[in-house]
Amino acid sequence: KSSGLPVSMETQEEFSPSDLNVVVPQSVHFYEHPVPCLVIVFRTKIRRSLDESIIIQLGKRDRESVVPTHFPCSCIGDGETVILYHYASEKIEKVQEQHDKTIHPKDHYSVFYIDTVGGLKTKTKELFRNKILKQFKFLCVYGVKGMTVEEALKQDGRFLDSLGEFKLSDNENPNRLTVRTQRVDSLHQKAFKIRLPLNKREGVENPTTSILDVARVSGRKWMESRFPGDSYEKALNRGSEKFGKIQQSFSEVHRIKKLLVMGKSVCKINVYDICEGTGFVLFDRFVLTNAHLFRGCVQGKNLLDQINVYALFNYDEPVPETNYFYFSAEKTLIDIDMELDFAVLQLKPDDNVKVPPGLLDRFGPLPRNGEACLIGHPAGSVKKIDPTCIIEPEKREQAVMDHLSKYKVKKVILKKVNELKDQGIDDIMMGGEKAEKVAAYNTFMYHGASGSPVFDAHGQIFGIHTGGYGMSDRVIEYAHPLLTIFEKFVINLIEMVFSVLFSVVLFP
Repeated sequence: KSSGLPVSMETQEEFSPSDLNVVVPQSVHFYEHPVPCLVIVFRTKIRRSLDESIIIQLGKRDRESVVPTHFPCSCIGDGETVILYHYASEKIEKVQEQHDKTIHPKDHYSVFYIDTVGGLKTKTKELFRNKILKQFKFLCVYGVKGMTVEEALKQDGRFLDSLGEFKLSDNENPNRLTVRTQRVDSLHQKAFKIRLPLNKREGVENPTTSILDVARVSGRKWMESRFPGDSYEKALNRGSEKFGKIQQSFSEVHRIKKLLVMGKSVCKINVYDICEGTGFVLFDRFVLTNAHLFRGCVQGKNLLDQINVYALFNYDEPVPETNYFYFSAEKTLIDIDMELDFAVLQLKPDDNVKVPPGLLDRFGPLPRNGEACLIGHPAGSVKKIDPTCIIEPEKREQAVMDHLSKYKVKKVILKKVNELKDQGIDDIMMGGEKAEKVAAYNTFMYHGASGSPVFDAHGQIFGIHTGGYGMSDRVIEYAHPLLTIFEKFVINLIEMVFSVLFSVVLFP
């Protein structure tokens, strides 16, 4: 009904789908597969204007919690009461053009609550698209596990796009804060208030600042983060020619086109509820990634019963604009090698979706120096590209010391050096066991980018991004050479075949 009057859909007996065009949520009598909440509520085709002016309340408690119209039915309990409010001429929710309309099982989602009473610094700030939402206590928000808080609120459609760098404060413990880039996995069934920053950013306070000035400052900050302390100036003076080559190599359109085409074969690896990484298609349905993603998840080559692995392709844009597709991996790995830190997965076939082409024919040798570029999913985010340069073995020690020079105090630097030595950084330094066996470089791609392909300036893949040294402050990263990995993969396959044949001969 209009004007905010509720329509209750509590029992199937009270309302018939044929005469009122409504059905009970979670009523399997009418829908075999889970669908968005509003599709279940209305039997007729939903008009966009109607979609935007509806509020859906879950439960009988007076104006307790409301969900978005695209709320997944799988998250609504059996026998749950659903109350509809229709506000004529009001826009409550921004209709999202969701490319991926897949509704997952309940345990794939994290469902949490945002208090309509804002937290710190929100008294003069509008948080929602319509003030009518403040008549209710909570906005119930959902997100697929692995999604960030910011992505979940953007997907929701009821929050303003101008929230900026907000945080969430826990209603039970206001001092416990969740940043907008944190994943929603740990927020399930918790309630929060939106909290805004104490001070505006400089870019907002000074609207007269030119775009050119901002670009200059941003560029310098990026370089200083990559080369802290006075190492930034040293890098400019000592290596301006090298940086120019990197810029030239990865700013030419034909190179970018090649990278983007090959990037379609790069995927986000999701070891469900455990960790995330990156991988890429070798050939057919075989995907190469890092073995350490499966530490504690396998027995031999078999994934543990509770472990499921997915490969997401085309995850190039954040939700709701994203248009990714995914495959499940077989429960038995084709190969896993902890020494060279690689694993080969086989994707389950899907008649409706083709696996992107393999990159095996793009393999190249490990360069000792020169330009490089990584494509991956750092922190489980959308696909990113990072141009960098290879650090030769004889220059790695200086690169590390340049990075540590920002600490200034010698005792702190010595402490950091000892921490790096404990992590085994000497192995990749000049004279170390792996000095000539890996490619070293600096990159912003840390956690979640393990398994990313590393390209040279000619578009050949020479390495798989494997790890780095340093904890929260990464100092140097490295990649294992692909030709070495593939050679070991072939040897392992041959040994496996001979082992099977040998067992057949001995035990026919």
